[in-house]
Amino acid sequence: MSYFPNFSRRRFLLTASASAASAVFLKGCLGNPPDPTGAETSDTVEVANLSPDMMPETTKIKLGYIPIVESAPLIIAKEKGFFAKYGMTEVEISKQANWASARDNVVIGSEGGGIDGGQWQMPMPHLISEGIITNGRKVPMYVLAQLITHGNGIAISGIHEGKGVTLDLSNAADYIKSFPKTQGRKFKAAHTFPNVNQDFWIRYWFAAGGIDPDNDIDLLAVPPAETVQGMRNGTMDAFSTGDPWPYRIVTEDIGYMAALSPQIWKFHPEEYLAIRADWVDKNPKATKALLKAIMEAQQWIDQDQNRASVVKLVAGRNYFNIPEKILESPYKGNYKMGDGKSDIQDKNMGPLYWKDGKGSVSYPYKSHDLWFLTESIRWGFHKNAIPDIATAKQIIDKVNREDIWREAAKEAGFEADIPASTSRGVEVFFDGIEFDPDNPEAYLNSLKIKRV
Repeated sequence: MSYFPNFSRRRFLLTASASAASAVFLKGCLGNPPDPTGAETSDTVEVANLSPDMMPETTKIKLGYIPIVESAPLIIAKEKGFFAKYGMTEVEISKQANWASARDNVVIGSEGGGIDGGQWQMPMPHLISEGIITNGRKVPMYVLAQLITHGNGIAISGIHEGKGVTLDLSNAADYIKSFPKTQGRKFKAAHTFPNVNQDFWIRYWFAAGGIDPDNDIDLLAVPPAETVQGMRNGTMDAFSTGDPWPYRIVTEDIGYMAALSPQIWKFHPEEYLAIRADWVDKNPKATKALLKAIMEAQQWIDQDQNRASVVKLVAGRNYFNIPEKILESPYKGNYKMGDGKSDIQDKNMGPLYWKDGKGSVSYPYKSHDLWFLTESIRWGFHKNAIPDIATAKQIIDKVNREDIWREAAKEAGFEADIPASTSRGVEVFFDGIEFDPDNPEAYLNSLKIKRV
């Protein structure tokens, strides 16, 4: 792993120019807002000695984020000075009310009061690029990096304890399907935005247990707070969600965890950094500067000795505005599952940002993009716009810019961490199903519940 201990400090040692030997010390500025806890700090980060051909065309960008652990690399890159290190001294990290707001704001762009890009569930960048979820308005996007693996799970209302609603749903399928007769309604499950990550996780889980998510249950897109309240009063049965929600659902006796997403797919792709293509095309050096900063932030977060600082920073009032204890356990890989299941205590089951058991987390493998779009085809999503695998591959080739990631990693000195291939190879799910990116049609053929 490429890691430099002096990156852990928060004051900036800035060169007066790209090649100047003199330096000045600045505090609490250049993209580094006051510590969200209000504490004074005296750390230092040495700015990169940027050659003229690496100086960013602009120092400014506005990136959106949702207050869940997937956004940590953006927050840490700003808070610890990694953006400023590479000359991006005016990066604004803007909290988004929800995924729909993020989508609408990237269509507007920062010049119109929106955002230039940021954190995304997949395949939102592809769908925005094709105008599929933007009322036909195509806003080309580039996927530049994966931000995280893991950090998600499926929560179940406490009223279902002891009913077998767990990772393997096969023994609970009849119970769930019988709801119209026994409860006068269908089993109700939710996610935060349709046709993306959290929708895919819960759909895969249901279907693997022999339950059709389109016909046997009601599956809805619902804001997290509304879903949690529904789980409290017994009107919502399941929720596909990200940290810190699993901790709150279990510790506040709202429900239990049926499964964590790494139990469904170990070391799976999660959320990504994507930016408007017009911004990237106009500012190629600034784009690589952003990527270098995020890469270093990802490395820094994954150091065990830094996890407590990560929790303190992201939980602070400037960002998540939640008690630190809600994030402490997930960042250690400690999950209380409930319903009689053993607790999980394994860092490799929690959020990881730079490396995992299969290699790079940060690298935007095209093979992962292909799984997301293949899964879209599986469920009949956007079938007029993405009718087949050939179309999916064409979209990926336009949106995925793994080439920029490689260039940035090389310039930053992270050659050892550059994957050999744009494919991570065959992926295996908890039910034994395999996804071979060289033969996605075989994956579709192997699935019993699908719309294609």
